[in-house]
Amino acid sequence: MKKDKAYIIDKIAELSKLKTKNMYLNDFFHTWKETDDEIAATFAVAEILRGLRENNISSKVFDSGLGISVFRDNSTRTRFSFASACNLLGLEVQDLDEKTSQIAHGETVRETANMVSFMADVIGIRDDMYIGKGHAYMKQVAEAVEEGYRDGVLEQRPTLVNLQCDIDHPTQTMADLLHVINTFGGVEKLKGKKVAMTWAYSPSYGKPLSVPQGVIGLFTRFGMDVVLAHPEGYSVMPEVEEVARANAKASGGSYKRVATMEEAFKDADIVYPKSWAPFAVMEERTQLVGEGRFDELKALEQRCLANNAKFKSWECTEDLMKTTKDGKALYMHCLPADITGVSCKEGECAASVFDRYRVPLYKQASFKPYIIAAMIFLSKFADPSAKLTQLLNAGKARIK
Repeated sequence: MKKDKAYIIDKIAELSKLKTKNMYLNDFFHTWKETDDEIAATFAVAEILRGLRENNISSKVFDSGLGISVFRDNSTRTRFSFASACNLLGLEVQDLDEKTSQIAHGETVRETANMVSFMADVIGIRDDMYIGKGHAYMKQVAEAVEEGYRDGVLEQRPTLVNLQCDIDHPTQTMADLLHVINTFGGVEKLKGKKVAMTWAYSPSYGKPLSVPQGVIGLFTRFGMDVVLAHPEGYSVMPEVEEVARANAKASGGSYKRVATMEEAFKDADIVYPKSWAPFAVMEERTQLVGEGRFDELKALEQRCLANNAKFKSWECTEDLMKTTKDGKALYMHCLPADITGVSCKEGECAASVFDRYRVPLYKQASFKPYIIAAMIFLSKFADPSAKLTQLLNAGKARIK
């Protein structure tokens, strides 16, 4: 539903009451490192920016500048969402291709970070493949540009946005939750809703842990009853489960882990069946790569695929969906999903289920550019509500 100007004004008023000072000139790494006000502000700014665009009002706040994207893993939605977010605010995107840069010749992280940041306002990084590496790399880049700014090399310090690391996928899960908020009619309607974050079978190997970890680390903050389900051996990082438990206790919701998809789906309001690799496998893969034992990776992959194949029954089917709340749970996926009989012989989700939810899934994905833009916006303006009011009042047409 299109948001009119009255809605935008109300959202700006809501934003003005939130404490966002610590987001200014700061990075966005994990959702659980942000306060409740900062999470709420990100949602509010995302909704306002979407409202401005729907009303043909320009939200360009930069006259020049770069958004640097670093993708160390394949991406469609997140790559284009980052580009869209930067463009929405007036930044031009430049991809850093490590294979064609001097990184391939041994250039250090500190040097690369400074060399690409002379006129950069934001750096978006996706590095999700290796446990203990992705977030550590992002911190290295952030520390390097901070040092460059202190030393007078950079006129401004570009802020860093985590586009997915080995621990969390904040832009994805915040887009997911904003979709949930819009679907159920407001954040106040989420308390008591049951969320089934479940493992599902995939014929591929090594899917990151960051989506399930991001979901349990964020959705538990809103008084929801979050259930994590996976076969034995497919555990996530224990420290993230501790975050989920603490969040649930503080919000009045709950968090628990169960051993079957059936138990997780029963009476669920939201289901999120998604494959991921076992934490132990991800650790082993990281060790093999770190030690240069690349010839052993194929054996690890075959072992993991064989283990996956034991759990082909972990599929989101029509029968399972009937066991959810009134048989009408919201089906979610970060995409692309492994669709049985479509993208693979056997996969995460039955084709009929996916097809019924195709439009809501696309809507779910559509929130990501605005979430990323909101993260950038809040890092650049000490008084975001004043700047958004200025944009609204100026009313500059995006399409003339």
